[in-house]
Amino acid sequence: LFLAFGSLAASLLPIATALVSVGTAYFGITLLGHAMPVADFAPMLGTLVGLGVGIDYALFIVTRHRKGLKRGLPVAEAAESAVATTGRAVVFAGATVCIALLGMLVLRLNFLNGVAIAASLTVVLTVAASVTLLPALLSYIGMRALSRRERRKLAAEGPQPDAVTGFAARWSAFVERHPKLLGLVATAVMVVLALPTLSLHLGTSDQGNNPATSTTRKAYDLLAEGFGPGMNGPLTVVARLGGAGDRVAVDALAESLRTTRGVAAAGPAVFNRSGDTAVVTVVPDSSPQSRATSELVDRLREDVIPRAGQDSSMQVHVGGVTAGYDDFAEVIVGKLPLFVGVVIALGCVLLLLAFRSIGIPVKAAAMNVAAVASSFGVVVAIFQWGWGSEPLGLGSAGPIEPFLPVIMVSVLFGLSMDYQVFLVSRMYEEWLETGDNQRAVRVGLAETSRVINSAAVIMISVFLAFVLSGDRIIAMFGIALAAAVALDAFVLRTLLVPALMHLLGGANWWLPAWLDRRLPKISIEPPERRPHAKLPLQRPAADPVTSEDAAEPATSSR
Repeated sequence: LFLAFGSLAASLLPIATALVSVGTAYFGITLLGHAMPVADFAPMLGTLVGLGVGIDYALFIVTRHRKGLKRGLPVAEAAESAVATTGRAVVFAGATVCIALLGMLVLRLNFLNGVAIAASLTVVLTVAASVTLLPALLSYIGMRALSRRERRKLAAEGPQPDAVTGFAARWSAFVERHPKLLGLVATAVMVVLALPTLSLHLGTSDQGNNPATSTTRKAYDLLAEGFGPGMNGPLTVVARLGGAGDRVAVDALAESLRTTRGVAAAGPAVFNRSGDTAVVTVVPDSSPQSRATSELVDRLREDVIPRAGQDSSMQVHVGGVTAGYDDFAEVIVGKLPLFVGVVIALGCVLLLLAFRSIGIPVKAAAMNVAAVASSFGVVVAIFQWGWGSEPLGLGSAGPIEPFLPVIMVSVLFGLSMDYQVFLVSRMYEEWLETGDNQRAVRVGLAETSRVINSAAVIMISVFLAFVLSGDRIIAMFGIALAAAVALDAFVLRTLLVPALMHLLGGANWWLPAWLDRRLPKISIEPPERRPHAKLPLQRPAADPVTSEDAAEPATSSR
């Protein structure tokens, strides 16, 4: 933040705002735990999300405030203008994050309800702090929001209009000249990173995934070495008996289990005092987290048990840690399409209302799905395949927690929508004023890419810091979120999205007339009354812009 602003006072404000909102939310989550079940990782997840979006939102508002000061606005008026413009975008972006998080309620899984409400509470308090506490702090520090060099220049030369020069302007012009090539490169990167997602294995991680130096991991390894890997997660086969003949059937079942492929040992049937329930403990020859154990559970349920009990009235069920997590993963996977569909639909409706376009919401949904798939590919490679997990102190390779996809989809959809809103809102503003799609995309990318990239670097740093927590689940969240934000900011929003918008031209903003009449009018970020930024001049196709031309800002004709 100090490198971005050059002012110590300005660089401290986003951190102060985020800490206040996250601290308040942490206490709120503790109180929420007295009213409903809240998972033990919910406060850490809320802190992770709150710090990320809190610093991001404050960065956007402080950046707009600094622009106002450079244009000669008084401190109070600059802060008011920043909240009235970028602050509105922050509220809208926060609403999309909350909608994505509350989408978890659709799954009707009790323990996820607490996670969804806790994380949403954090985002709500973060947005509230960004549009109330932050402007007050901006007024308090006054002109110190600018660096000393900027204050001296303002005093000596007076207010200066915004001039987007340097790498941002050159990159925007470069994307405009080569949209097809850059679009293909970005698509290839996303596809390659998403490929590991095809081998995603949901299951339970246990002490076998702890770091090799931990005592729990050492005990786990000793058990596996002495008694076989399945001893760390035996299966429990329970039979409800209906008659005297079922006792013979249970003994036959126990014998059948001992000869089943994938079973290392099966104990004798143990009956309760009344003799109507029997338990057989089955030790697999594979670890609890391996695919082979999950396949054994399916084999017992679908083949071995029905065959052994076909001439009896007993009812047999397979339990145990592995079986329970497999069932949970099956429920999650079954409900995931509905959940993703609801989150995408609600996000698209919000973007449709904001930008009055069919193409913008559709592209946003596609980009969000791409970011989620690619980030999961990174998670699978590190945690499931074990690429670098031990050196990072994250333990050995293992399955991905069943609830991780749900939480990650909701969080990532919300965060991805943030950058979409900030990028496209500036393009939309320019499109409404000029009706020139090429200029709108060029101006929007040039003016927002630097602040989006700065925000992304900060958010990635925050998320990666949670890898140091030593908790495998929190580390999964941190790496998945960091990967998603990096890909979203540096590949999707500054490369693929503008390339596609250049290729589609005016079709980006198409909306049927009948739908336009029926939609309510919503303005995310009303345009400020100021001269627009100077950008490289748009040339006809026959006269392409050279890199030297792009480096020199020139006033574009309207």
